[in-house]
Amino acid sequence: MRGLDLILKKRNGESLSPDEINFLVKQFNEGVIPDYQMAALLMAVFFQGFSNKETNALTTALASSGEMLDFSFLSDIVVDKHSSGGVGDKVTLILAPLVAAAGIPVAKLSGRSLDFTGGTIDKLESIPGFNANLSIDRFMELVSEHGLAIMAQTDRITPAEGKLYALRDATGTVDDISLIAASIMSKKIAAGASAILLDVKTGSGAFMQSKDEAFHLAETMIRIGKDLGKRTVALITDMNQPLGFAVGNALEVKEAVHVLQGEGPRDVEQLCLILGGYLMALTGKVRNAEEGQVQLSRLINSGAAYEKFKQLVVAQGGDKAFLEDLSLLPKASYIQEIHAGKDGYLVEIDAKRVGKAVSLLGAGRASKEQQIDHAVGLVLNHKVGDSIIKGETLAFIHSNNQENFGTALKELSNAFSIKAEAVEIPPLVYGVVPPFPS
Repeated sequence: MRGLDLILKKRNGESLSPDEINFLVKQFNEGVIPDYQMAALLMAVFFQGFSNKETNALTTALASSGEMLDFSFLSDIVVDKHSSGGVGDKVTLILAPLVAAAGIPVAKLSGRSLDFTGGTIDKLESIPGFNANLSIDRFMELVSEHGLAIMAQTDRITPAEGKLYALRDATGTVDDISLIAASIMSKKIAAGASAILLDVKTGSGAFMQSKDEAFHLAETMIRIGKDLGKRTVALITDMNQPLGFAVGNALEVKEAVHVLQGEGPRDVEQLCLILGGYLMALTGKVRNAEEGQVQLSRLINSGAAYEKFKQLVVAQGGDKAFLEDLSLLPKASYIQEIHAGKDGYLVEIDAKRVGKAVSLLGAGRASKEQQIDHAVGLVLNHKVGDSIIKGETLAFIHSNNQENFGTALKELSNAFSIKAEAVEIPPLVYGVVPPFPS
């Protein structure tokens, strides 16, 4: 078997067998097949497509390229949640301790910021002392002891996926549904969870900007999960405006704590309860998602979810004092306002522009090596649908130098749209795949 022969086979529109795909991934991961040949294969896949069988085989090959976690020693079903990326998306900070407080173990591998979207690990690292760079043994130990751990992605899990993604990014083949689905699901499979909830975002602040694309990706990932024996459900959720009011690492930690204390933005709390309800139903802990939502709401009201979050932070080296007194978290040197230029209704807050502006402030990174400024970001004062008076504050920019403020303001200049007539407020959730209960 030769790599070149398989590249030609796919270029000519033929299907690759699971053995052939496993051979390609293994040889590429070991450096036998060079980047230029794998790049040619990726382009062939981009134009010729992968069948369901090929996508499953790629997922399995990527998952098995590194260590495969096994939580079968636990009596409860271990769950994981994945978001396809958004602006102001602090859901994991809330949902993970919330579900764990309900007695469902959560083993979460999370990433850092990418382009205009935020990263869960960056947010958590704004809490002094928090350590997400766990060994796999320590990660599994924390899940066993506390029912909850959040670990930064590591090269020991799906190393071939990391190498393949870097090549996709450099060759213009990122946005192929089969490759996206295999990339995401391989990490979920390798991480050892038996039940997986997928939050597939759509809109201006999401990678899947059209609802059709989002549903296609969700359906592809659900099929992979089902074929590989994982309980899987996907919700297609809105990302046409930032989630909540806060965008930026420490600012989002503050907002997440407020939600866990029952005092956060309504849209964030509601989305977390909806997602958590489906995750609980997926494990069989409740009869349906609505029953799960009721139970999770009680855990917020009782303070149990907030206590679970503090337990997570302490277990991973963080100082809970920063959660008990939020004023201790990193703060920006300058807070400046954006004002409305006219009366009317706020009909759009372009999430992608907001995400790019916050990244320019220093909250995100253009490369893996770039340092994060945990203090900076944006806090909205209004949401889509609000009535606006000329001159009132639309948002607060948190920056650490005047130059950054000017750059961010330029990006934000077209993010807010005010018109004379009100607009219909978009729903939080557009649909569930598969229709639930399945």
